[in-house]
Formats: sequence, structure tokens, C-alpha cells
Amino acid sequence: MAEEVERKPVLEMVQADGTDGNCVTFVLHDEDHTFGNSLRYMIMKNSEVEFCGYSITHPSESKINFRIQTRGGILAIEPFRRGLTELMDVCQHVLSKFEVR
Repeated sequence: MAEEVERKPVLEMVQADGTDGNCVTFVLHDEDHTFGNSLRYMIMKNSEVEFCGYSITHPSESKINFRIQTRGGILAIEPFRRGLTELMDVCQHVLSKFEVR
């Protein structure tokens, strides 16, 4: 009989009670500074983002708390998705240039 392995979520959204969706903390599991800083850079290029930052909870944990606050009524999930998409595009471009050489 195969053992069931507990799968923890890759991404969690944490929003304080009484706040709207423009200020959200995303908890990213199994990630580190390489991904966190790259994604923060991509998200901060968006002029609707008022604040974007991340912290690693503890050196022995591979978990990032990623905070986004937007202005103008835009939900924080939108620049998060856009940042992920743009980061994937940049990585794909670098990979394609690397494979050509």
C-alpha cells in the first residue's frame, strides 16, 4: 500500500480582516532570495504598485512572505500575476539565447 504524501500548497494568500484586496501577503513555499528578488523587481516596475517587498521567515525555512500593496483600487493579485508572467518571459528569453550559443 503506497503511503500518502502530504502536499503543502505552493502559494497561499493572506489578507487581514477588514482590508480590501489591494494589500495582500502571498506566502510562497520552497522559494528563496533568487526568486523573491527577481519577482519583486518585476512587480515594482508597475506604476500602480505602491509597495512590494518580501522576507524569508527563517534561514532554515524555504518560505517567502511576499507583500504587495497597490493604489487606485487595483487588486494586489493583478500585479502579482503580471510580474510572474513577465518574469517567465524574461527567463524564457534568456534560455533561448543561451541555447543558441
